[in-house]
Amino acid sequence: MRDDCDVLIVGGGLNGPALAIALASAGLSSIVLDAQPRAPREASDFDGRAYALSLSSRRMLEALGIWATVRDEAQPIEEIKISDGRAGEGASPLFLHFDSAEIDEGPMGHILEDRYLRRALMAAMEASPLIEVRDATRVTGQTPAGTGVSVTLEDGSSLSARVLAGCDGRQSQVATRAGIGRMGWDYRQTALVCAIEHERPHHGIAHQFFMPPGPLAILPLPGNRSSIVWSENRAAAEAISALDAPGYLAALRPRFGDFLGEIALAGARFSYPLGLSLAESFTAPRIVLVGDAAHGIHPLAGQGLNLGLRDVAALAEVLAEAFRRGQDIGAADTLETYQRWRRFDTALLVGATDGINRLFSNDNPLLRLGRDLGLGLVNRLPALRRGLIREAAGIAGDLPRLLRGQPL
Repeated sequence: MRDDCDVLIVGGGLNGPALAIALASAGLSSIVLDAQPRAPREASDFDGRAYALSLSSRRMLEALGIWATVRDEAQPIEEIKISDGRAGEGASPLFLHFDSAEIDEGPMGHILEDRYLRRALMAAMEASPLIEVRDATRVTGQTPAGTGVSVTLEDGSSLSARVLAGCDGRQSQVATRAGIGRMGWDYRQTALVCAIEHERPHHGIAHQFFMPPGPLAILPLPGNRSSIVWSENRAAAEAISALDAPGYLAALRPRFGDFLGEIALAGARFSYPLGLSLAESFTAPRIVLVGDAAHGIHPLAGQGLNLGLRDVAALAEVLAEAFRRGQDIGAADTLETYQRWRRFDTALLVGATDGINRLFSNDNPLLRLGRDLGLGLVNRLPALRRGLIREAAGIAGDLPRLLRGQPL
């Protein structure tokens, strides 16, 4: 076990390991520290959680050698249908339809269960001589100084690096210790997350159904299964969470509808309070924030992990280029390059998801009429619709090399 490296990474969820693997592909060493023990993170049981990976995120996983190990477990997203309505009444006849056939690149994305992606990332870290993973290790302090940064661990030992990357979530202690403030607000909504089995095939179609309390996402999984992200106002969500399995399904059915036939729970149920959280800065001296440590958004567009992987791809490219030029990878101007690259893109997505949630999570009849007409209008404008499909696939804008499927 060494006590120094190029980049110290705090957080062993998904973004932290992805960053370590990306850096290793460019010859940079890292130590990944996670407060949790190893066993829960490598469990093989299906716990109901899954992620919508955009086309660009899939390309990144391909470039890093990860995709081949999870490809057979991933469900392509062939279509997305976005509609507005009320529970028990069905959707408005005006809706927005995205079809992968309208772009040349193939499926807009894939749905992948957490258990497969997490274990694939852990296996890739284990296989790299440039990555060291320390589980059940808690950081208690950090000190940037001169040309490096050091962290103090709970056992009193210390580690040093040229850069400290905070990949430790919305309650990032790396950000707090660096004095980075946060802005944001509570949506007073809770996401109910689970997976279901259903009688009929989904044909690779993802659904986003907006209802007054919040949106319901139905994301196709391999086989006759789907992942559910169901937003409700907090009081209703607490009551639904307290129900037994039959009661939970009885509450879901009027919202879900009968288009996939009979439904049953497949795996555990989870609930997460929803809010917006944005770090006032993505950097501090020798410190950089990635993923939810930098930004936490509403899950309605399924872009949370994709946004984090965009951070990973941009940061890895910036650090790799500085490393190859013989520059200090932790210098202020190097980290500022990362912040400039990511800040605007993040602000756009934060604004879009926040605005959409506010527009659709209400039952105002005038707003309902306007947004239904808007969905129908966009659906009738092929050029605009194709542009939105490319945005959903993550292939628009200034993309880092990894998101284009190119190695660092």
